Amino acid sequence: MLTGLSIRNVVLIEKLDLTFEKGLCVFTGETGAGKSILLDALSLALGARSDTGLIRYGTDQLSVSAEFLLEEKNPLFSLLKEQGLEYENPIILRRIVMKDGKSKAYVNDQPISVSLLRQIGDMLVEIHGQFASHGLLNPATHIHVLDAYGELQDQVNSCSNAYRSWKEKQAAVQEAEKILANAKAEEEYLRHAVKELEAFNPEVGEEESLSIRRTALMNAEKITESLNNAYMTLSSGAGTTVESMLRSAQRELEKASRLSEGHFDSLISQIDQLSDSLNEVVEKLELFSNDFEDPALELEQIEERYFSLKELARKHRCECDDLPQLLKTFQSQLSTLDKGEEELISLQHQAEEMRLLFLKEAGLLSTKRHEAADKLDQAVGMELPALKLNKAHFKTVIESLPESQASAMGLDNVTFCVSTNAAPAAPIHKIASGGELARFMLALKVNLAQTENISTMIFDEVDSGIGGATASAVGERLHRLAEDCQVLVVTHSPQVAAYGTHHMRVSKIDGANGNILTTVTPLDKEARTEEIARMLSGSEITPAARKAAETLLEKSCP
Repeated sequence: MLTGLSIRNVVLIEKLDLTFEKGLCVFTGETGAGKSILLDALSLALGARSDTGLIRYGTDQLSVSAEFLLEEKNPLFSLLKEQGLEYENPIILRRIVMKDGKSKAYVNDQPISVSLLRQIGDMLVEIHGQFASHGLLNPATHIHVLDAYGELQDQVNSCSNAYRSWKEKQAAVQEAEKILANAKAEEEYLRHAVKELEAFNPEVGEEESLSIRRTALMNAEKITESLNNAYMTLSSGAGTTVESMLRSAQRELEKASRLSEGHFDSLISQIDQLSDSLNEVVEKLELFSNDFEDPALELEQIEERYFSLKELARKHRCECDDLPQLLKTFQSQLSTLDKGEEELISLQHQAEEMRLLFLKEAGLLSTKRHEAADKLDQAVGMELPALKLNKAHFKTVIESLPESQASAMGLDNVTFCVSTNAAPAAPIHKIASGGELARFMLALKVNLAQTENISTMIFDEVDSGIGGATASAVGERLHRLAEDCQVLVVTHSPQVAAYGTHHMRVSKIDGANGNILTTVTPLDKEARTEEIARMLSGSEITPAARKAAETLLEKSCP
């Protein structure tokens, strides 16, 4: 609820700090005293469009702060968390408007956009009257209000879940259709590519191995000559071979070893190992030399595969080593194409089942809504005669939507409509008279108060064009509404004012510099009697007016 309002330099208000409590708070005062200025100021703090014309003459900027104390589970805290804002009770909204038209907005001294401020304000306060309107005047909210009134949340959740499941499955069908269509469009290409790649059978690392072999074959003559020279040197050179040298050395060591009781046996063994290694090298040299028996023919074959591999990679715009994986991908796509028809048909059957389930849930929800609408229409209708709207009718219109306009809320469009003076029914936000609109809203609100999250409601001109018993009925309903939420009302009616739990008088005073200023004074019981007597009798308060005021207060707030 609203607990405080601080206003600086707004039209006739220089400095004003107000505190508020639960219940019904009424603002009274003579015409032109500045009651509308209070609503303008509060509206700025709630995110209304800035107006430099509200800046007090002779000052450069205005500022308004509104303080709210909220319950721990208030949904506003979730919004602030989503926006990454720090928060704690109380929530303080602040707005600054400068002479150049620029505007600044804050929540708990953290800068925010004006649009976010407006979103926050809409969650905290509803204003009904000629100055502003939120909530029920937006037809988009009517379906949610009706569901809350009828306590249909379980049915709404079932319908919403069925809708989401249907749409998710429908999206899966569309994706499968898209994949299948793309695959079919490329089917001929895929089959040709797979056939070509399977025939070629590329391998990872093949490009590098072919390149190495190609280089070797291009230098085959020089490589063979070097290998042969090495072979001849090690095995049968013109001079003494390495093998014969090792054997000669071994024989000499064997003689020495016999004479020294085997002292040189280890060296003899090492020579044996050297001889074996040498023989192995010679054998490999012979084999390597044979590896280039017909280099021209092999080079032709190697180059043909090497360049074919490179061309295949260019064709598919990938690296040579990526070709094996590309083949697997193409094969998988063909497999998807072959199985896609069956999978698509299965998904389509599932989507149709989800659709039928949604239609069933939407139908059940719609039936419950019609029942709740009848109940609400009767309840609001009972309030209208006492509010001098006895020729008016309230009707909750539920329009069935085509399946193409289905949503998580079902297949209904809900609009609160009214007719006055036998006129055709029209959406409630199109009512011309501010007073009638405010009274219709009051009739609705007294029936909806327990189902809504708004903690503060403001009514302006709710008593326009009425008096006597009708005004008393308005006051009684405002008082009843204030049992469930905080209600602020600007009124010219003594009957409405008498129902207030708290009473504030708005008046003009002479400022220190001869300026006219607006001030607001909380009234005690005696001051309330005087104010209501003034409202009953005019500028001259008579004893009869005081007596009537006392009677009115006793009757309204015993």
